[in-house]
Amino acid sequence: QVQLVESGGGLVQPGGSLRLSCVASGFIFSNYGMSWYRQAPGKGRELVATISTIGTGTNYADPVKGRFTISRDNAKRTLYLQMNSLKPEDTAVYYCNRQLLWGQGTQVTVSS
Repeated sequence: QVQLVESGGGLVQPGGSLRLSCVASGFIFSNYGMSWYRQAPGKGRELVATISTIGTGTNYADPVKGRFTISRDNAKRTLYLQMNSLKPEDTAVYYCNRQLLWGQGTQVTVSS
């Protein structure tokens, strides 16, 4: 079955860190560039970060530059998003993405 399964979300205080994971199955993971998106309450889905097939190329949305790091382990078929210095405005459901394929999302809540 072709799918993406995210994990690692939760409740964290401002300034804290979380690492999200996305495990891919049913396709050749190393053949695809991957992305993280997020959707905050009442807002549209926005691109957070992208990574190339072998991880040498990355891009970030301006709000997360310098705080978030996208990475991948092709041997483990896993995509990661390391999130540091979290802010309340980072609160959202975070989604793993490969072209038209989406995971179910994982909730990240930043609050004191």
